[in-house]
This record gives sequence, C-alpha cells and structure tokens, in this order.
Amino acid sequence: MSGLDPAISARLKRNAEGLVCAVVQQHGTGDVLMVAWMDDEALARTLATREATYFSRSRNRQWVKGETSGHRQHVRSVRLDCDGDAVLVEVDQTGPACHTGTHTCFDSDVLLTDQSSPVR
Repeated sequence: MSGLDPAISARLKRNAEGLVCAVVQQHGTGDVLMVAWMDDEALARTLATREATYFSRSRNRQWVKGETSGHRQHVRSVRLDCDGDAVLVEVDQTGPACHTGTHTCFDSDVLLTDQSSPVR
C-alpha cells in the first residue's frame, strides 16, 4: 500500500507499468535536467522528504537521486499536469544531473535550434 495521499493517487494516470513520468527542472533557471519515472511510493517519498526519489525500470527499484554520486536534488515543488499523466519536479541540483556528468541530460544530441536546420 502506498503512502500517497488518496486524492493525489486518484488523479494520476499511470502507464501500464504503474508509473508516471517525472520531468525534472532546475529551480530559478527553468533548465530541464532530466526525465525519470515515479511509482506511487517514489512520489510519496519525494513529497514527504523533499529528496527526489524515482523508480528505475532497469533495476526494478526505487532510487534517491544522488545516493551514490552525491549529486542530489532538493525538491522545491512538485506539480501535476492537467491530464494527470506527468509531474513537474522543481529542484535545486547539486552537481551534474545527468549520469554522464553533464549539467542536464539534454546537453548533447541537438536535433534543432533556432539557428539550424532539422537534423535528418
């Protein structure tokens, strides 16, 4: 049984695996740092502790961001989108957010910018 508030749980639209998409944004700058997944327990823990907690599909378990790297995320706010199928997690990031060591998981593989043509 989840520790998630029943009113919040009722609004969530989970995927077939019981997960909701979490878009993680840097507080103050609006930089999108990463996208992850949360199950009900990870969301409940995030709301209770303000430590960003996610569900790893590859490891099939919850993990606290930075538990091994030290690159933690202190949660400033969590918002549910209008459809209930994603949450926006606003954080203060310590160190790089991406496991590759970059500031965000979106620092490479640019497909289109204002100054470029689409990559084909």
